[in-house]
Amino acid sequence: MRLDFAADGSVQVRTGKVELGQGIRTALAQIAADELGLAIERVQVLPADTAFGPDEGVTSGSLSVQDGGSALRAACIEARRQPPRTVPLVGSSVPRTDLAAKFAGAPSFIQDLAPPGLLHGRVLHPPRRDAQLAGVDLARVSSLPGVVAVHRDGHLLGVLAERSRDADKAIEVLSAVARWAPGPPGPEESQARAGLTQQPASSSLVAEHGQRPGDGIARTLTARYSKPWIAHASVAPSCALARWDAGRLEVWTHSQGLYNLRRDLALAFGVDADAVRVRHADGAGCYGHNGADDVVFDAAWLAREALGRTVRVQWSRADELSHAPFGTAMAVDLAADLDARGEVLHWRHQVWSAGHSGRPGRNPAPALLGSWQTAQAVAEPPPLNMPLASGGGAERNAVPGYALPAWQVLWHRVPATLRSSALRSLGAFANVFAAESFVDEIAQATGSDPLQWRLRHLAHDARALAVLDLAAARGGWALRTRADGVGHGLAFARYKGSGAWCAVMAEVEAGAALKVRRLTIAVDVGQAINPDGVVAQIEGGAIQATSWALKEAVQFDAAGITSNSWASYPILRFTEVPAVDVHVVASLAPSVGAGEASLGPTAAAIANALFDALGVRVRDLPLSAERIVAAMNDDPR
Repeated sequence: MRLDFAADGSVQVRTGKVELGQGIRTALAQIAADELGLAIERVQVLPADTAFGPDEGVTSGSLSVQDGGSALRAACIEARRQPPRTVPLVGSSVPRTDLAAKFAGAPSFIQDLAPPGLLHGRVLHPPRRDAQLAGVDLARVSSLPGVVAVHRDGHLLGVLAERSRDADKAIEVLSAVARWAPGPPGPEESQARAGLTQQPASSSLVAEHGQRPGDGIARTLTARYSKPWIAHASVAPSCALARWDAGRLEVWTHSQGLYNLRRDLALAFGVDADAVRVRHADGAGCYGHNGADDVVFDAAWLAREALGRTVRVQWSRADELSHAPFGTAMAVDLAADLDARGEVLHWRHQVWSAGHSGRPGRNPAPALLGSWQTAQAVAEPPPLNMPLASGGGAERNAVPGYALPAWQVLWHRVPATLRSSALRSLGAFANVFAAESFVDEIAQATGSDPLQWRLRHLAHDARALAVLDLAAARGGWALRTRADGVGHGLAFARYKGSGAWCAVMAEVEAGAALKVRRLTIAVDVGQAINPDGVVAQIEGGAIQATSWALKEAVQFDAAGITSNSWASYPILRFTEVPAVDVHVVASLAPSVGAGEASLGPTAAAIANALFDALGVRVRDLPLSAERIVAAMNDDPR
């Protein structure tokens, strides 16, 4: 963290954490203003830049306030020139410092950057990862109005044009005249998920507590849950700008990890990392490793043909849905041995999943899509899985938080049939959905109230009890009444086992389709730097999880991705968004992140409410009408 003081006493904060729509610049400004004794208007948190700012890794994992905020507080205390504020800003809902300009329509996003001499670029990637360019008529494209250059490098094609609309037309024609030779057929979606547990896998023990008893087991409950491949589905597709000048590369990006990206750009283009400057500019929001890094390679690749002019590359909706990394499909098997009283003696949690991180900067070869498709292509590195001590990936939130006498967690690593990388909450989404659904199944099988079962097994964690009690009380759990097609469900998780405590109560209506009426959420993030910001993060996560739970699934066949538009990859519409009521527990405990805590509990609460409404258990996401009908007909689908 770096602080630059001006003569008038104001300060510029240079941070390695980036603004992704989560309000981090405002929260960091509050921390700095308090510790330095300044008005918040005299604190400017600058966009991250590798030329001036520190390397703080990737802005992810709900760690920006927890880690970046702590580092900033320490730096400000060290540099303090006057007493801290007597009326602190931390803990108050200071308006976001970036929103006024955005609401007014002022240039605020990376798409708004328009330096002199700007060229517009578009890139055509192979339709499948293993597809090869068999032929293309470049002359037909180069003669189009406004086209400056058409570039081919191996299996990668691109155009440069003076105007954005000319670039759009050129890439449309280029797509029509390019001929591809696909490789061997790949697996279809049904195979990728239903057959996940049948694929070759390397298995490992994640964690274990106690031993399975040799006797006393009265019965064993088992269940299998799954989630499909999920796309980031960003509302605004990825964009980047790049310029080469005397062998040095400068790029503008909405990436989450500037230094990691700088390293991979240097590898991809054969230059020293010091010759690459990466500057952050606001994008339209980010929920993990989307196309932001890939489009930077595209812009830099085309900029080498631009003779020193700046190139802006804008991906299309189809690019974003087809070529950005995906959240991997997962299968989860759960088993619980019960004694004669219905108490759990041993809990087993098994996960089948590919790795969850294909981000730049973590492999010997660059993790950038275009770098795998040029004439000097490098091999695509396999997705990694972060260690459990760092939050985990596939096994995130697989270790039970409930007080159980014995349990075991296994991870079966399977090959990725699509390009997998980090998507909001990583494996926690599937693991919490599965575990909290299974808790409800145990409660039903043993005649227990789902809330009381959870409270009884969380007596060791007062903060868990508090959020569960609060969500249940505000959601009216004790007052709920039976009505045809209406159901209520609960779910709880402490994110990563070390982050925020979150409990969700869902109310659903099961008619022709499943509708989520209301989500009541209680969360404990420790000290909330900006309570409105916490509410926004929890609410946004819950709405996204609702979309995942009800609708989202990547469709693909042997020819490639088939869900490349909103028509074939539907997301939650504004008319379908539930009422969301978020309650933040007041606390002075150390801050933890809020961005990903509500995802898993929301999906599980919805699934549990569906069971409450109809008496059928759907264990495979999304909770579509077809799956609900199949469950009612006892179809194994």
